[in-house]
Amino acid sequence: MGGLTRVPGLLFGGDYNPEQWPDEVWQEDVRLMAEAGVNLVTVAVFSWSRLEPAPGAYAFDWLDRVLDLLHAHGIAVDLATATATPPPWLVRSHPEVQPVDATGTRLEFGSRQGYCPSSPVFRAATVRLARAMAERYREHPALAMWHISNEYADHTAECFCEESARDFRRWLRHRHGTLAGLNSAWGTSCWGQHYTDWEQIEPPRKAPGPVNPTQLLDWRRFSSDALLACFEAEREVLKEVTPDVPVTTNFMSVLRDLDYWKWAAAEDLVSDDAYPDPADPRSPVKAALSYDLMRSLKRGPWLLLESAPSAVSWRPVNVPKDPGVMRLHSLQALAHGSDGVMFFQWRQARYGPEKFHSAMLPHGGTRTRQWRETVALGADVRRLAEIAGSTTEAEVALLLDWDSWWGLEAPESMPSDRLRLHELLLAWYAPLHARGIAVDLAPPDRDLSSYRLVIAPNLYLCTAERAAALAAFPGQLVVGPFSGVVDADDQVHDGGAPGPLRGLLGVRVEECRPIPDGGSQEVVTADGTRLLARTWSEWLSVDGEDGEDGDGEDAGSAQDVEVLARYSGGPLDGRPAATRRGTATYLSFLPEDPAPLLDGMLAAAGITGVTGQGLPEGVEACRRGPYLFLLNHGDAPATVPLPALAAPRADTPPTDLLTGRTLPAGPVTIAPRDAVVLKS
Repeated sequence: MGGLTRVPGLLFGGDYNPEQWPDEVWQEDVRLMAEAGVNLVTVAVFSWSRLEPAPGAYAFDWLDRVLDLLHAHGIAVDLATATATPPPWLVRSHPEVQPVDATGTRLEFGSRQGYCPSSPVFRAATVRLARAMAERYREHPALAMWHISNEYADHTAECFCEESARDFRRWLRHRHGTLAGLNSAWGTSCWGQHYTDWEQIEPPRKAPGPVNPTQLLDWRRFSSDALLACFEAEREVLKEVTPDVPVTTNFMSVLRDLDYWKWAAAEDLVSDDAYPDPADPRSPVKAALSYDLMRSLKRGPWLLLESAPSAVSWRPVNVPKDPGVMRLHSLQALAHGSDGVMFFQWRQARYGPEKFHSAMLPHGGTRTRQWRETVALGADVRRLAEIAGSTTEAEVALLLDWDSWWGLEAPESMPSDRLRLHELLLAWYAPLHARGIAVDLAPPDRDLSSYRLVIAPNLYLCTAERAAALAAFPGQLVVGPFSGVVDADDQVHDGGAPGPLRGLLGVRVEECRPIPDGGSQEVVTADGTRLLARTWSEWLSVDGEDGEDGDGEDAGSAQDVEVLARYSGGPLDGRPAATRRGTATYLSFLPEDPAPLLDGMLAAAGITGVTGQGLPEGVEACRRGPYLFLLNHGDAPATVPLPALAAPRADTPPTDLLTGRTLPAGPVTIAPRDAVVLKS
């Protein structure tokens, strides 16, 4: 990463908004940045109206001085194209660029991201500004990378205006070719929705009842693509003028609205904004999942571009981070592949919606705990500089497909709205994380041959091509419930679930049986272990069981499908709940705790955690190349078994890179909210 951004080692810094401060404060800022060890700042994210106060009239003088000042103090710049919020003159002269919500209400200026992604006026204005900035700063020595817009889909994930409708129709023509193709894909014979002219098609605005789910699925695809087109339009200009400067935009962790597999392919490096809630005991696991997604998007180092030094300003209750938590959260990101630690923001604002959002330099200045922790963290980042560029090798993959996600969570048309993909991912990720097992996330169509265990928590949408790719996977495969239900057009496969996965799994889902709130269904494994499902169950049949015939030689038979667990009690009593055919396992229920099943799967795949033993509760163990991170998220000291590979040689005791301290032989004790980093 350091090489990609022209800055050696790890990156450390944050968003810098000098336009909010008088010039004399800038001198203090760069002096304190140097004291803290800052080597990169993000500049000009929300500066469009200052940089272009009138159409085509640019005022770069203040930004020139800022970049010159930063460079003089050895600080590189992640230079934003400033297009995250259009200026007042643009929205007043062209009110059609403002977004419209699903009720038809045009949203007013006064916040951020107030634009329609499909607006040609908006896109042309962003490209014009991006070109002007690229041509002005192409040779500036402070320029380390480009930052296009900011947090796409945070506030404007979709727009329902007439321009968006026209763009949607163009997108649909490209996808479906003809009206007949669209009518067939959307199943418009249902509820009398047959279209006879493209102009009859509108975005899925607020309607009297449930909207066509395939229309919603295509709308989600389109909306992600429309925002991506905005990004790519600016990227094209930047690459034309500054071909050697890397380009990024900041993602928002595990975000439903954008297909990050497509987005990551369009940028040079992946960057993420992550804000773990210090009041949520599950936040370390949630953060780890999002960081592993970022690492997986381009299968290499990424950059934590925004995080909070302490409290944020947008939750109902904004809890600050206790002493040591900022450091621990930052080290966790490094452990999971980030090549730096960046914050929002450098100096805490005095006004605006984010004036109570914490900063590296808080309102109280340098005589504060926050400032002392900022300086100390900067020193830690410098001590770990050698880890930059190192990677993580995972033997386990969780499958994540945005089309399937969007289809699964279509409103008002599903058996249950309790199946939420993020929670399904977390249900499997958490026990893997607790065992110190590295996990990649992967799309179903990626080559999976490098993994020993692949888990698909849900593949609601599954095509024949994806099913064939999974059937070719040589390792242990686990497929979760309500998978293989529909095709790419959200139409139910012939014969029902698991559709094209039936030959691989050898089972048929006769009926979905979602569990009502407060209810439960017991499941008993073959060895007598009792599990509990609270969300989902299925009436599952093994092909060939009870004298039934399969649908061909690949459909499976009762002889080659092993029942691993059966339902206990209720209408499903005694019926199969989990099955295995060869190396492919199917779970027709969502276990409240999948750990008992997971341990057998890991053993079958020959996978152990990085320590080779269990981990104390609250302790996280991550291997990144030759570096082993041990992090204690708990409130009490924790003793961790130290693997032999944590030392360069058997007769050389390991050394903590953070402190330079030589660790004694045997287990290592880690203080609460502390960490050690070892090199093998």
